[in-house]
Amino acid sequence: MKKSVFLGALTVAGLVAGASAAATLDDVKARGKLNCGVSTGLAGFSAPDANGEWGGFDVAVCRAVAAAVLGDASAVEFVSTTGKTRFTALSSGEIDMLARNTTWTLSRDVDLKFTFTGVNYYDGQGFMVPKELGVSSAKELDGATVCIQTGTTTELNLADYFRKNGMSYEPVPIETNAEAQQQYLAGACDVYTTDASGLAATRATFETPADHVILPEIISKEPLGPLVRHGDDEWGDIVRWTLYALVAAEEMGITSTNVGDLSAAAGDNPEINRMLGTEGNLGEMLGLEADWAVNAISAGGNYGEIFAKNIGEETPIGLSRGLNAQWTDGGLMYSPPFR
Repeated sequence: MKKSVFLGALTVAGLVAGASAAATLDDVKARGKLNCGVSTGLAGFSAPDANGEWGGFDVAVCRAVAAAVLGDASAVEFVSTTGKTRFTALSSGEIDMLARNTTWTLSRDVDLKFTFTGVNYYDGQGFMVPKELGVSSAKELDGATVCIQTGTTTELNLADYFRKNGMSYEPVPIETNAEAQQQYLAGACDVYTTDASGLAATRATFETPADHVILPEIISKEPLGPLVRHGDDEWGDIVRWTLYALVAAEEMGITSTNVGDLSAAAGDNPEINRMLGTEGNLGEMLGLEADWAVNAISAGGNYGEIFAKNIGEETPIGLSRGLNAQWTDGGLMYSPPFR
């Protein structure tokens, strides 16, 4: 009797879990669009242009997922979120995924019950100061006023760093990057601290970027990436493997311009064939069409194309690949096998 009751409970649990797992994918398909949480505006990462069209490094991930699921990279509703509101928007179901320069941490993964689906930018927290202050190191910031976004890991890292180095500071709380920029340029704070990529993006929008210095210290590890809710493994798999498809495509030499030709017929590389759907059934495993990865890569290119276009060295943001280079070039970008 105990055995049959136990198995019965497992069966019920399995049915409930199965029903839950399909929920987000079904919702997105029924709605005909992906609801993707982004920032309130961070140049190069997620920001609307003069026509209200969203673009950027994080936005490209949203568009790739929409293309993989719906076959249409434009089928996205972008929802602006702050450091405080982003997690509520995700947990409440207002958005299907969050792609907003968000750091993967244990408490967010476990306590807030989110699933991070990979890292699309390896970053670290830094400091920016006006050049006229004559400061060359973060160790010289004792007593400084610091603009800091609330509800972020940067708040906690800042407190830890100053405490560890026996320094004091006066926080100037802000909620959005636009507010931080305004307060910093107005002199309301001596220092602005956030992820180093965010500092570079913000500085690029200044009238005279050269008047501001990003200090050399990087005080934390900030693995940034998209996330979804716990309890929806099927949807998490889709977002995860879409991101990996972009990373793997760069390594394999698949680009937005040649992906159509490579997917027209099976070639000599079995892994490319499997990823692009010319052999095997990886799309079916994900609950998607066979050409899901073709659509994702066609949306904005492979990882390297997306990086170069939005935040790379030839853009105003001017970021080098660094840790975000492919593993074959000494970086950390690495996709598990498409097998």
